[in-house]
Amino acid sequence: MPLDRRTTLTQFLIEQRRRYPSASGDFNALILDVALACKAIARSVALGALGGVLGAQAGSINVQGEEQKKLDVLSNDLFVRATEWGGHLAGMASEEMDEPYNIPSMYPRGKYLLVFDPLDGSSNIDVNVSVGSIFSVLRAPQAVIDSGRDVTAQDFLQPGCQQLAAGYALYGPSTMLVLTVGTGVHGFTLDPNLGEFFLSHPDIRVPEDTQEFAINASNSRFWEPPIRRYVDECLAGKTGPRGKDFNMRWIASMVAEAHRILMRGGVFMYPRDTKDPTKPGRLRLLYEANPVGFLMEQAGGRASTGREPILQVQPTSLHQRIGLVFGSRNEVERIERYHREPAPLKDDSPLFGERTLFRD
Repeated sequence: MPLDRRTTLTQFLIEQRRRYPSASGDFNALILDVALACKAIARSVALGALGGVLGAQAGSINVQGEEQKKLDVLSNDLFVRATEWGGHLAGMASEEMDEPYNIPSMYPRGKYLLVFDPLDGSSNIDVNVSVGSIFSVLRAPQAVIDSGRDVTAQDFLQPGCQQLAAGYALYGPSTMLVLTVGTGVHGFTLDPNLGEFFLSHPDIRVPEDTQEFAINASNSRFWEPPIRRYVDECLAGKTGPRGKDFNMRWIASMVAEAHRILMRGGVFMYPRDTKDPTKPGRLRLLYEANPVGFLMEQAGGRASTGREPILQVQPTSLHQRIGLVFGSRNEVERIERYHREPAPLKDDSPLFGERTLFRD
């Protein structure tokens, strides 16, 4: 029994493993290695300017063409070092690495693949806004397990429905690890004195209905008609077709957005748009959209491209981008219906009318 009668992350994982008597324990050990990486990142984030890790990494651009922050590079290295040695992984992939990372020959190889965004929302670091880490665990293809060969990008191209676990760490006023292993969603809060994650939010459920939505309104001129219609109706408030007022939120950190929605409901939209025809979306499928989608579905919510469930999308490349809508089930399903049956915008739209703040 824990000192304060709360369940630790280790105990929780052991209790889950007892459902499968033949399980080796490798899966639990991998999740605990990930948790260790998140603790180390939390410490670096908390030190802020005192740790000398704020600002851009000089001359460093990642595969996405984005300038890397010092904490991006540090967080990626912490994930790699915490998980490469244990013999649980066949390989890993990250937003900050162009190609898959193969386990060094000095370490044994295992049967799992780890994909992660080591520091989501890092553009917020310099202004002290909550950021986080996102991760997903897949089973390596049997051919990789049997042969022990190096992994390739193709080995990671598995639809989200094949995830074994997914989660995120949120580095805010408190550090939380939110996790699913396919049996619901559970939140663990880090006790900084003991250095241990304790179960604080068991069986998280997303309310089916909401009066909050999150979207980057600066992209409104690039939105497709179904998204325009949805946002327009929300902003029309009680006198509009929805008959109720909505609040709009936007943090620019998807982990923080996902956490708010898990805690109290809402809908998040980073949809496909026409801003850059070469990029069918902004978010990365394998290590952002899929893990968040798995969490939402396990918590009773829904995650979608707007056209199909996100967990059914077959990936085509390691760093594939995609549009994403997730959150309260009834709102996401409404957005999906608008994509199937788009309606023309009215001329008196509060968002796109002549007097709107967001006028083209």
